[in-house]
Amino acid sequence: MADLERITVAAHGGVRLSCLRAGPSGGEPVVLLHGFPESASLGWRRQLPVLAAAGLRVWAPDQRGYGESDRPPRVRDYVIDALSADALAVLDAAAREAGRPRAHLVAHDWGGAVAWWTALAVPERLASLTVLNCPPLGVLRRALLFRNPRQMARSWYIAWFQVPWLPAATLGAARAALLARGLRDSGRRASPGRGATFSRADLDAYRDAATRPGALRAMIAWYRALPFDRPLPPGSDGRVRVPARLIWGARDRALGRELAQESIATCEHGELLWVEEATHWVQHEEPQRVNAWIAEWVRAWGPA
Repeated sequence: MADLERITVAAHGGVRLSCLRAGPSGGEPVVLLHGFPESASLGWRRQLPVLAAAGLRVWAPDQRGYGESDRPPRVRDYVIDALSADALAVLDAAAREAGRPRAHLVAHDWGGAVAWWTALAVPERLASLTVLNCPPLGVLRRALLFRNPRQMARSWYIAWFQVPWLPAATLGAARAALLARGLRDSGRRASPGRGATFSRADLDAYRDAATRPGALRAMIAWYRALPFDRPLPPGSDGRVRVPARLIWGARDRALGRELAQESIATCEHGELLWVEEATHWVQHEEPQRVNAWIAEWVRAWGPA
């Protein structure tokens, strides 16, 4: 992409976020938040050029701990309030550049948790919300603590990540081979007419990113900070008042489809779109559909 550029945004607590930016400077501003264990360039490689070519001004940060962004040392540096404040810094920068009062937020996986939280905390700062395969933290917390044994079994790795030394030591010793295997196994295998979610080159890129100094420690810190997170932002009643579109790959092995229904039920103006043949990695597996749905929702809630 000729117009793809990398810039730095000053975020919460002095953390520097490295962002990819593309599209016409006057286009509707859209911020893309990746999840675990991705980055802006890995997680949104099939969205950035298409959305930019569609006339949107797209900002995609490497979230704290990932890619080219800073990696704060403490687990508490990764609480949801800090992650949301980072996202808000990018949202505000994107809106200011475009001369708009608000920007649109699009997110996947852990980025989705950050996006839901931001929409609950500061709804007036978002023009619209699009989330891919992630429930709000409150919905996930209820499933894990109270009434969804199947989801508890699916989320075993969250408990594993709480062990102080084992996950980083194990993954580091294997040069993130387990991480790559997890990606491969959670995605779609090659089938007639459809390729595998991740190629060998893709998995090598994820392994390389995870073995950079401090990378695994920072990625895992997102999970280890969960016990310090509050159930809801201060003043929130848990209702999402930002127009929200939830896109869900129905073959997600980590998050049950019942979470999608519970998530959209928290929205005052929400829409749930299923991709029955996709897994957790829906933006990689069905990029044409996902890109069209993102652009459509942004335009629906952009300026008149």
